[in-house]
Amino acid sequence: MIQIMKANDSHVKGISSVCIRAYWATYGETHSKEWIEKVIRVYNRARILREVSESNRDWGGYFVAIENGKVVGAAGGGMIDEEIGELFVIYADPDRRNEGIGSGLLNTITKQQKEEYGAQSQWVFIQKGNMKGIPFYKSKGFKFQSENIPKVYPEFPARIKLRYSREV
Repeated sequence: MIQIMKANDSHVKGISSVCIRAYWATYGETHSKEWIEKVIRVYNRARILREVSESNRDWGGYFVAIENGKVVGAAGGGMIDEEIGELFVIYADPDRRNEGIGSGLLNTITKQQKEEYGAQSQWVFIQKGNMKGIPFYKSKGFKFQSENIPKVYPEFPARIKLRYSREV
């Protein structure tokens, strides 16, 4: 049985592992090895340990999906405006997709943002070409709002982000 809970220090290694493996599974065929290795550096032990211990309106902390003591999913979000929450990160073990792990994590963060922080809407950035994430968010009621093309290297698709939102 999968349990969703607030992450603590004992979950740091599992959060790092899930995030790194899921990023590779999502972008391994569409992004260069160099790009992926650059991005996944943020999922290092020191940073995650710091982020696990933080929890405030801007960063609600990490939540984890646990099964038999193992982290099988991780997510986090926060408030970006008075009534706007944002999902900053959400990953499920790539071997466990379509089991409800992402849905459980999203529901938990949404509840936190609504009940603790007063969110009326929720936003997410999704990398263009993420054909695992986009259908997931659409199925949860998120609607496309805009495309964020970077001023530097606009032709580099790994940098283009799509903005989606929903009312909560």
